[in-house]
Amino acid sequence: MTLLSDYTHFAGTHWETGSIQNHLAYQGVLIPQIKQPLSEAMLMGISGGLVFGYFFFNYESLGPQVALLTRNTFDPVETLLSRLGIVQTRKQTTAIEKARQTLTACLEDGVAPIVWADMFSMPHATLKMPDMWGMLPLVVYGYDAETTHVADRAQVGLTVPTEIFDAARSRVKKDKHRMLTLSPPNWDKFESAIRAGIQQSVALFLDKPPKGSQNNFGAAAYQQWIKLLTKPKGAKSWAKLLPPGAAMYAGQVDVFMRSATYGQAVGGAERMMFADFLEEASIVLQEPALEEASLTFRESAFAWHGLNELVFPSEVPVFARTRELLTQRRDAFHQQGSAAIPEIDAISAELNTIRAQMATDYPLDDAQAETMRQAMAAQVAEIHDLELSGIRTLKEVITT
Repeated sequence: MTLLSDYTHFAGTHWETGSIQNHLAYQGVLIPQIKQPLSEAMLMGISGGLVFGYFFFNYESLGPQVALLTRNTFDPVETLLSRLGIVQTRKQTTAIEKARQTLTACLEDGVAPIVWADMFSMPHATLKMPDMWGMLPLVVYGYDAETTHVADRAQVGLTVPTEIFDAARSRVKKDKHRMLTLSPPNWDKFESAIRAGIQQSVALFLDKPPKGSQNNFGAAAYQQWIKLLTKPKGAKSWAKLLPPGAAMYAGQVDVFMRSATYGQAVGGAERMMFADFLEEASIVLQEPALEEASLTFRESAFAWHGLNELVFPSEVPVFARTRELLTQRRDAFHQQGSAAIPEIDAISAELNTIRAQMATDYPLDDAQAETMRQAMAAQVAEIHDLELSGIRTLKEVITT
């Protein structure tokens, strides 16, 4: 076993920024101005920071899906590394044996590399969807013919059978056996990297996005979502596409998961992490207005918690149970990692049972569902107003 026995870095909670944070922390990288490691919040902000995106999909095999974006997804890894002037050493091969040798050699040199693997193949991800795939980064700190040790969003180390891990690395041709090691940042670029991240957050909230319709991103997306919740006659309204029953329940689950559990350790649609970034940035840039903006985004995080309470209100037992189960599943993985798989499987089984029951035993009638949608829309409007205020403060900072 080639194992880095001194590897103890498991703070990262998101695939991209969390893996980079863990990788650099193991190198002992410290920010010169404050003599502290690069936090995941700082990396999240520099990579493009906060965003809001709203999308609706209806795949025949999966049913209706509401997809919310909470952070920049436009090439965040390359963006982050470029802004910080980090030198990448990238190795990739189509040959499995060569990939194994390269990974082992890296570990023998005392480096914990970032490796791309299919999350749907990894046992600890508990994503039992064999027809899906998604290559995402994680850190490897141990590897032999039997077992691979990885850091991947949990607060503890994870182990994966090497046969499964090797297959996961091979799943998608573009990222097949991709491995990355990083130099420390070029600290001369640090302040400009922070400003560029803030600028991108502002642009994604106010301007036309790099791809897709403007109605899917930022302030316009919030307005679009409000319209879909409150205008029942619209062709793409929640009333038509997600009527009371299994469809509306699926939408409720998606909203909760995307804002409270997906790729993060806590809820609040990652607004609290973005607020942490702004607070750290205010110190580095000596910009007090950034700390003021951080308070606004902390308010927004609490407003997102309020939205999730409206999505699954406590006074409806089946909704309260769903929220409890989704939260327990999130926390079990982050706190226990692979050891939580039996608990996670049991929770998922109960959630599947509830979802099946919603087709015939949904607890709200049409009028009650309409009341819920209106309440959700009012809360979304509050989030929109808070974040627009915060974004305007950020725009003033980066244009002065």
